[in-house]
Amino acid sequence: MATTLIINIENLVNTRDESRLLSGQELAELPSLLNAYLLLEDNRIAEWGAMADLSAKKMRSTGNLVDATGQWVMPCWCDSHTHLVFAGSRENEFVDKLQGLSYGEINAKGGGILSTVAQVRESSEEKLFNLAWQRLESISRLGTGAVEIKSGYGLTVESEIKMLRVIRKLKSRSKLSIRSTFLGAHTYPALFKDDHAGYVRQIIEEMLPVIAKEGLADYIDVFCEKGFFNPEETEAIVRAGLRYGLKPKLHVNQLNSIGGVETGLRLNALSLDHLETLTDVDLRKLSDASIKKEWAGVCTLLPTAAFFLRMPFQPARQLIDRGCAVALASDYNPGSSPSGNMNFVVALSCIQMKMLPAEAINAATINGAYAMGLEKELGSITKGKKANLIFTNPMPSLAYFPYSFGTNLIARVMIDGEFV
Repeated sequence: MATTLIINIENLVNTRDESRLLSGQELAELPSLLNAYLLLEDNRIAEWGAMADLSAKKMRSTGNLVDATGQWVMPCWCDSHTHLVFAGSRENEFVDKLQGLSYGEINAKGGGILSTVAQVRESSEEKLFNLAWQRLESISRLGTGAVEIKSGYGLTVESEIKMLRVIRKLKSRSKLSIRSTFLGAHTYPALFKDDHAGYVRQIIEEMLPVIAKEGLADYIDVFCEKGFFNPEETEAIVRAGLRYGLKPKLHVNQLNSIGGVETGLRLNALSLDHLETLTDVDLRKLSDASIKKEWAGVCTLLPTAAFFLRMPFQPARQLIDRGCAVALASDYNPGSSPSGNMNFVVALSCIQMKMLPAEAINAATINGAYAMGLEKELGSITKGKKANLIFTNPMPSLAYFPYSFGTNLIARVMIDGEFV
């Protein structure tokens, strides 16, 4: 049995005897241990405790010794909403937006999601894999140890399957924990611009059977939004996915409140993502369902998307104060959040959404793990979980991490028991 002993840890953060989804005031509870050690066995967490309680015998018998003097150690980020399999970039649209063009005007010029769709369709599976692999390598060095990746830039049977096969290949080769989500219902392809029902039928009758046969997805997603998929179409697609064992994780209430929250609650979605535009009625329904334990899902907030699009930030404070479970994710994609830096996500959540540092870290670790169904494997310092760990540079306090948002405070990252 391979063993690693990490000693002299300044502060071991998010130590939990057992995992549970954190809601409301629980998000501010972040247990930690000063001057600690952490023992790993076969790349999993076996034990932790105070240095004062560490025996000399255990020190001598450990195979690999890591000295973390002055460093804080905490679980890696669990980024539960990304679109990181894509080709090309959209900085030209970035400039268009700076010059005052609206999202609709950019779409009319051939931009938006469909511009990425065109590039994905033209790209080989190998090219998409290599591009995505580079992005995975980059985010792992920034502390991400688990990531959900969506399709949705194919919008044909062939191209959606191609994207999902790329994600499967990433799963098989990367040490990161990866979850795959089918998002064929991202937008309507040009061929079905005037035949929405026809595209919904194609998703249900042609895409889903192939995806299920090849085991290509863990979850199903729909962009429930005005001008995209309405609540009725969303429900039809999700129920078809459920018949194949695909639980929903849904885009809702990014731009408008059109019934996405109610639909997601009714379908018992694992997570409801975006939520920039919540009415008082939406907030009450989310709160009631969470407090009454009628819904055990997660409100996943994507602050870097709001930041990049110059939209109002998600009402994190209201959701937490009303008893909801909140996760944080990067929404890494070429159009509205071209970054997978979860350190900035955490900082932005504190600066712009008034989350406390402890709340933001819990939301980006243990609750993010729940939003991917990985809570038994990742998200906290808990015995039996994978050793996915962030080692920081010296810090005076936990609050210093989001406070110094422009400074890279990550010294090293360990994925599955090995430094990247």
